[in-house]
Amino acid sequence: MKRTILATAVSASLAALCLPVTSAQAQNTENNNGVIEEIVVVARRREESLQDVPGTVTALSEATLESAGVQRAEDFLNLTPGVTIVDAAEVGDTQVNIRGINGARDAENSFAFLLDGVLYTNPASFNREYTDLRQIEVFKGPQGAIYGRNAAAGAVIVTTIPPSAEREASALISMAQDDTYLFKGSLGGGLSDSLFWRLSADYRESDGYYRNKFQGGAATVDSFESYNVNARLVWEPNDSTTLDTKLRVGKVDANSITFNSTFALPVFAAALNNPPAYQDVNDFEFQFNGNIVPDNDQDAFEFSTKLDHSFGDMTLTSWFLYSDIENNLISDGTSAAFGFYNTDPVCQSSTLANTGYPLLPPQFIGTSPVGVIFDPVNGSFLGAYTPTTCDGIQEQVRNQKDYSFELRLASDTDSALQWMAGVYYLDIDREVGVSLNRDSGAAPVRGLYQPEPGPNSTASLAWDQFDSEVFAIFGQLEWDITDSVELSFALRYDREKRSVSSLVDPNARQSYIDLNFDGVFNDQLNPGLSPIINPAGVIPDKSQTYSETQPKVAVRWDVTDNTSLFGSWGVGFKAGGFNNSGSEATVDVFINGFINCGNPLGICFADQLGVPLPDINDDFDKETSSAFELGFNSQLADGRLRLNGAVYQTTVDDMQFFEFFVGTFGLLRVVSNIDKVEIQGAELGADYVLNENWRFFAGFNWLDTEIKENSSRPDTVGNKAPYTPDYTANVSVDFNLPMNNGMEFFARVDGRWVGETWFHTVQAGDRPTIFMPLFELGFGAGSGGLGIAEYSVTQRDAYAIFDLRTGITWDNWTLTVFGTNFTDEDYLEEVIPAPEFGGAFNHPGSERRYGLELAYRY
Repeated sequence: MKRTILATAVSASLAALCLPVTSAQAQNTENNNGVIEEIVVVARRREESLQDVPGTVTALSEATLESAGVQRAEDFLNLTPGVTIVDAAEVGDTQVNIRGINGARDAENSFAFLLDGVLYTNPASFNREYTDLRQIEVFKGPQGAIYGRNAAAGAVIVTTIPPSAEREASALISMAQDDTYLFKGSLGGGLSDSLFWRLSADYRESDGYYRNKFQGGAATVDSFESYNVNARLVWEPNDSTTLDTKLRVGKVDANSITFNSTFALPVFAAALNNPPAYQDVNDFEFQFNGNIVPDNDQDAFEFSTKLDHSFGDMTLTSWFLYSDIENNLISDGTSAAFGFYNTDPVCQSSTLANTGYPLLPPQFIGTSPVGVIFDPVNGSFLGAYTPTTCDGIQEQVRNQKDYSFELRLASDTDSALQWMAGVYYLDIDREVGVSLNRDSGAAPVRGLYQPEPGPNSTASLAWDQFDSEVFAIFGQLEWDITDSVELSFALRYDREKRSVSSLVDPNARQSYIDLNFDGVFNDQLNPGLSPIINPAGVIPDKSQTYSETQPKVAVRWDVTDNTSLFGSWGVGFKAGGFNNSGSEATVDVFINGFINCGNPLGICFADQLGVPLPDINDDFDKETSSAFELGFNSQLADGRLRLNGAVYQTTVDDMQFFEFFVGTFGLLRVVSNIDKVEIQGAELGADYVLNENWRFFAGFNWLDTEIKENSSRPDTVGNKAPYTPDYTANVSVDFNLPMNNGMEFFARVDGRWVGETWFHTVQAGDRPTIFMPLFELGFGAGSGGLGIAEYSVTQRDAYAIFDLRTGITWDNWTLTVFGTNFTDEDYLEEVIPAPEFGGAFNHPGSERRYGLELAYRY
């Protein structure tokens, strides 16, 4: 009903916007003369024209950001060809892929993120509300020589509008379907001739797109609520010095784990005439039935200060950042399929109470939680996130405190040779924990470790303290060899020491998982503490130091006043690190051992299929990349057409990749390495001003990737790199037209096309699963083949999304009607295959949403 009422309001607003226009000359805030304005960027840490950068930079100006309604990271990244974003599991978990290089969950981003010249390293800091935007630059390709560790894929550089002596005020009110509201406001001005301030705040709330059927249609699937308070103080004691200090306090309260599970068991589906057991993920109809209300809390505190001082012929820049972001989620678990809560009376009673509840096939609830394999009459076929308590409860914690500073000197003259040199330091204190706890049927109590016999006692726990210390030294030279040729060279050395300490109590016990395979259910919480694997009974602390020298060479040749050619080569680097302690033991015992020879039957299912088992370790190696790029920048048609293009080739060694395992141990998140990946691609972008009313943007990026070596899963050689679409394309149309009484009408349409995408290295071919020995045990000898999985059905289809914004401006006011995904395209945001589970976990994309927005700026 609320969607219908708002749709009617939007229709009425659209009708009101269709007012008579005058024939007066149109005004465009960016190009009053009908030509493309010059964009000045800071991608290489100094101001220069976009057309002079020897690389590919997508730069979004203040007017473009306002016209497109950019509020969050996905808004501006979806305007950028060659870049995709996945923001699915939780608010602190944002995966950005730039030209085939993706950030791995539980590792770190693969791009540098700079906000007003300060480098933020916490992955959770990127997913925020952006206010007072002036410009956003996405610098593609490895930028390690300039920005250091984790800039292997590129850099995202956000610049906001600083406060000034002028009094200012702004406010924005937005409402949309699904009870979606956004309120933003700011005040600022001068406290004196040299001291300027701004205070801003925002509040966002939404019931989300999806509803929980089991909970009576409750908005407990993807609801979201957040607020932020920002303070900024800029001091300019003289013409040479600026001190910029910022503070942010933020909080998020949202749902999490908006996933459904699907199965990829073709033999089982055919033998039992049960087609949904082998289903293309793109054909899946989502239904959310969890009995737990998933909750994701995030608290953020950030403080930074930045000093710029000019000595005349050189400038000193230094900054300091302190960041503290705590992130915790609690959600339904994935354990019903494996039955280790089957003897729990609460699990049994919840199954009986929900017998016959209409789950999506092939799942069903019988009168007993025991698998139908072992009890064909009363048993159930359960996946993940069911209405029963047999799933258990998963809790995840990712808390990070870090502080960092940088000091650099840069030349500031008109000479042919420009230079820069500096040092950087970073200290990270990070806590990561994943637990599986008992579901008592009541509202769950938070706590990674809860002893028995508590209602939410812990059955499985991975919990560690990670520390990192980083030191870097860097320098850069830019030499104008002639009036038309520039040669630049940058070099950076990063050294990172990482350590890990397990926080799991070795004396704690649980009674649900038989870690020692002795029939006595009184075992440790982590397989890494099992005496059959670790006789010492203590997980030792570990440390490792990673270092890399990262050069970058670039040359630019101005062929004419309006066209330049460039070429570059650079190196990217991400430090290695540690998985949660016990990861290797968990996979070796409960995945590899169970599938191959270590099961109660002693049958080597993986050997029979000739498929190597996954090689997972407690640590993962550093990732390095080497990239070449050739391109051109041009401005044609009397300054009305900007046309840029590039071809590139990247070799990635030990690409870091996230894997997800579920089984009779609970769930496990790890990072592994893909030994070698080859990437090649091409990009073309155009920005055309037809006249003072019309402007067109278009961009296309084509990617071809191939796994060349992969010791973790050798049979995946030849497959595509995960999380990388074959192509992305963007088209935007911007229209402005004056109206009566000083009003102006505007409209903008943004289209985004994303090609087919694999999300795992496993993409086709038969795979052994943990169901093979289970079927053999339940159905009898020779039935293990029913558990063979085949993953060609887990590739995401190509899709296209269109967004619309239209409205009027007058005086200091703007009224906007907007529609996101207004064609209501069905698509998947993410697919997480779990090959040894025999299925995948899928997250739906955003649905169509209309809304109204009123903004004021003084």
